[in-house]
Amino acid sequence: MRKLPRLIAPFLLATLGAGCSLLAPPAPPPGSGAREGEAVRQAIEAGHARSVILFIGDGMGDSEITLARNYHVGAAGRLAMDRLPLTGACTTYSVGEKDPTRPAYVTDSAASATAWATGHKTSNRRLSTTPGTGQPLPTLLELAQAKGLRTGNVTTAELTDATPAALDSHVNDRSCQGPADMARCSRDKKAAGGPGSIAEQTVDHHVDVLLGGGRARFEQRITGGPDKGKTVLKSAVAQGYAIVANADELRTVAAGRKVLGLFAPGNMSREWKGKAAKRYPGTEPQRCVENQRPDSEPSLAEMTRKAIDLLDAPAGKGPGFFLQVEGASIDKADHAADPCGAIGETVAMDEAVQVALDYGKTHPDTLIIVTADHGHTSQILPPPTKTDHSPGTYSTLITVDEAMMTVGYATNLPGRSQEHTGTEVRIAAQGPLAFNLAGVVDDTDIYRTIARALDLTKASAEAPRAVHP
Repeated sequence: MRKLPRLIAPFLLATLGAGCSLLAPPAPPPGSGAREGEAVRQAIEAGHARSVILFIGDGMGDSEITLARNYHVGAAGRLAMDRLPLTGACTTYSVGEKDPTRPAYVTDSAASATAWATGHKTSNRRLSTTPGTGQPLPTLLELAQAKGLRTGNVTTAELTDATPAALDSHVNDRSCQGPADMARCSRDKKAAGGPGSIAEQTVDHHVDVLLGGGRARFEQRITGGPDKGKTVLKSAVAQGYAIVANADELRTVAAGRKVLGLFAPGNMSREWKGKAAKRYPGTEPQRCVENQRPDSEPSLAEMTRKAIDLLDAPAGKGPGFFLQVEGASIDKADHAADPCGAIGETVAMDEAVQVALDYGKTHPDTLIIVTADHGHTSQILPPPTKTDHSPGTYSTLITVDEAMMTVGYATNLPGRSQEHTGTEVRIAAQGPLAFNLAGVVDDTDIYRTIARALDLTKASAEAPRAVHP
């Protein structure tokens, strides 16, 4: 663990809360400064954590956070994720498949998730396997289970999508999501004696709480082993899972059994909708249409709250837990140049972060981390003119400040899927060892910080540092 010199800690406590905006945010409620100061002090001084909650906003770069803040609470407002006491920047590059000593500057979600899940860099599309050789890499979830901690994995994407899958599966290609999707992972098929698809491995890992979409993957039939011919869903039931299919069932499910919640055949529904960006001059000024998620699907905040309740039962007792929560469709909306979709998913993510922060108020031994897997395409731009505009697409939004905000997309041709970017992303944290994530860190440092916080010390010592050619 890194030690802070005694003379630095008081200075850090005094200065971390200082703002950089000339337009000051609303005054905090009485006493909030003392609470935030105590949170910073704990992040510097505290030791091991009982539990860790890791939030991943897929594609949630600084631009996406700023868009959501400007639109939803105003330029001078603050989101819940803005209030974590320690903030840094996180590099996200992957490495080459043929030459892993060289960086690939733009990562995909699979390689990035592998980095914080295992402490190892890998090549794009791989999940918790080594580049070139395909050797499985132990994950934080597996190490937490080995120590006796409860584990959870929550997402608004399919549970077999890249970010959640890195924790509980090892495959050479992220497309191998169900038993019928194994074209690129033939050696991993259960019929070939392998561990099976991502869906099969997810269930076989006995994760305590699994909540998200992707029911169609779990309805595929297993090709080999003792459960040959059964669906992955039936295999889950045979392994002790309670299956929940909608928000009402999730609210009533009780602790004591493993829970598999599958709330959509594919990805879960987005919260907001609006007009996608268009070529110059772009869309007419618009307000987003909210409340688009059907009542049958729980919100990300609801899934987070229930996961914490189930993992922490009986409340505050037992060995603690490791929980990952992904707001997945920020990325998916950005690929579609859909600013309202991305903002709605960022706001939903922020509401889930608030659930964790509320839990942290009474459980200060919880390390909470909020970050992204990679940057994305959206940019806040001056209004385009006939003589000065990009060849990309534009949308104009009317924010809560009743001001016009122009959003541009130009990482691919109009009408094509917009691309990830190689920029660093924000990382913010509170709780034991949160100070390890201040400054500029790498996504592999998330692994080491969590491993130390949960006292997975042997795993932390064995993890190599990031590759820096």
